[in-house]
Amino acid sequence: MDHRMTSCLLLLLVSFQIAFAQDAPTTLVPAIMTFGDSVVDVGNNNYLPTIFRADYPPYGRDFAGHKPTGRFCNGKLATDITAETLGFTKYPPAYLSPEASGKNLLIGANFASAASGYDDKAALLNHAIPLCQQVEYFKEYKSKLIKVAGSKKADTIIKGAIYLLSAGSSDFVQNYYVNPLLNKQVYAVGARKIGVTSLPPTGCLPAARTLFGWHEKGCVSRLNTDAQQFNKKLNAAASKLQKQYSGLKIVVFDIFTPLYELVQSPAKSGFTEATKGCCGTGTVETTSLLCNPKSYGTCPNATQYVFWDSVHPSEAANEILATSLIGQGFPLIG
Repeated sequence: MDHRMTSCLLLLLVSFQIAFAQDAPTTLVPAIMTFGDSVVDVGNNNYLPTIFRADYPPYGRDFAGHKPTGRFCNGKLATDITAETLGFTKYPPAYLSPEASGKNLLIGANFASAASGYDDKAALLNHAIPLCQQVEYFKEYKSKLIKVAGSKKADTIIKGAIYLLSAGSSDFVQNYYVNPLLNKQVYAVGARKIGVTSLPPTGCLPAARTLFGWHEKGCVSRLNTDAQQFNKKLNAAASKLQKQYSGLKIVVFDIFTPLYELVQSPAKSGFTEATKGCCGTGTVETTSLLCNPKSYGTCPNATQYVFWDSVHPSEAANEILATSLIGQGFPLIG
C-alpha cells in the first residue's frame, strides 16, 4: 500500500472520529502545544537576535501567500499538516508573535525555537529559546488563557490538548541522554497527552553527508547508529514516565524509519533527489548564512526533493511524515 493510499485511509478514519466525537465538534483535540527546535519552529526566532532564522526567501515560497513565516521549509511543516488533519483551520501561533493573543490562544501555541534542544547552554549560545524557557512561556500562556477563556474552559483545553516535543537534532552528537524534566514540568501544569519525536536518521541529512561522510558512500552510518541509540533511551524514558504519572499518555513518534525509507527509496514516493536539498547546492545550506535569495542553484520544483535545505525536509516529505505521525498518534486522540 503506497503512502497516498495510507494517507487517504487515515484521513477517512479521522473524519469518522470527528463526526462522532461528542466533546470536539470541529477538532479531535481542543488545542496543540508545540515545543522544540527548527523542525517545528513556526516563527518564534523571527523575534530573536539570532542567525537561526527563516523569515526570508526562499523559505516559505510554497506556503500560503508565498511568503516566509519563519518555518525552515519551502511550505508546511509536518506539524502543520497534522493540525489540519485533526480538524484545525488555523495553526497555533508562534508564542512570541503578535498573533499569540486573545482568542487565538484557544487553539494552543507554538513555543519551539530553531537551534534549541536538550542542551540549554547550547540554545543560549545560539540566542534561541532553551527548552526550560519554553516551559516557562507555556506557564505564562496558561495564565493568559485563563483570562481569555475562564478557569474551567482553560483547564479543559490544557488537559485535552496534545503536547508535541521535537528536539535533539541540534545537539544529540554532544549529548547522548534524554532529560525527562521537560515532560515532568508540563505534566505538573496540566499536560496529559504528550508526543515526543524520535531523532531522524541524522546521518542521512545532506549536511551530515557533506561534513562527515566524505569517506563513505550513502548515509553516515555512525551518526545513524548514534541516533538509534538515542531513540532507544528516549523510548525507555517515555515508558518509565508513563508508569510514574497517573493519567499520562505519552507516545514516541518514530521519525527515523519513515524518513530513512524516503532517503533509501525516494522513487517509491515520487521523489527524484534524496541526497541533497533544494536550496542552493543542497549540501550545506541552512539559515541565512547560506540559504537565502542569493543562493545559486536553488531548484525550481521542491516537490521532487526529500530535503528543502541541507537539514530540513521539504513540504512534500513532511506530508509523508505527517501521515506517519497521525497513524502513530491515535492513542493521544482518545
